[in-house]
Amino acid sequence: MLGCRNFYTQGMFKKPITSREALRSVIREPSELVIAKEINFLDEHCKSLIALSPFILIATSNKKGRCDVSPKGDPPGFVQVLSDKHLAIPDRPGNARLDSVENILENPHIGLLFVIPGTRETLRINGKATIIQDDEVLDKGMVDGKRPTLAIGVEVQEAFIHCAKAFIRSNLWKSETWPSLEGLPSFAKMLIDHVNAENIKTEMTEKELDVLLEEDYKKELY
Repeated sequence: MLGCRNFYTQGMFKKPITSREALRSVIREPSELVIAKEINFLDEHCKSLIALSPFILIATSNKKGRCDVSPKGDPPGFVQVLSDKHLAIPDRPGNARLDSVENILENPHIGLLFVIPGTRETLRINGKATIIQDDEVLDKGMVDGKRPTLAIGVEVQEAFIHCAKAFIRSNLWKSETWPSLEGLPSFAKMLIDHVNAENIKTEMTEKELDVLLEEDYKKELY
């Protein structure tokens, strides 16, 4: 909230909404159907969607409210359904920041968004997370002979289908509508500029970093 107040003080935003009453004066209450679609377990439909999803987004925050959204991707069905109330997400090698994992250690609340290519609707799950090293979960999460070091266990508290409007508006699956990347700097260039902006001043060149990233993608994917 401090950041928001600073924005208001500086005049960045002229008409902030600061109460539920003000919010609902401009946005209607949800319908009974929208409220009733939420369940507190994984039914056969949720399990089917999870089995087809190769990509999820994980939302967490630490005890101070610092938020993070991290992508996780693997072959479809990589998220394991352990029961009607529990699932597990294998953790793969990354940049070792561990933003989501460290947040969970402070605050177990977690939000998941399951995406299936070509499908406009998504599955949302909210619950409580635990960092686990259960052997049976890690063994089942093995890919290319590589066993994950840990996994995120989730106790499901809310599950529901999210409507397709965002995907319809964005035309996400229609490649003919995708923007041209012509003129976009390489992501290696962006990374170097971001590092230099923090006055660390890396000596690595754009080409060297690009090669390093590609090698990491090939050798450290699992």
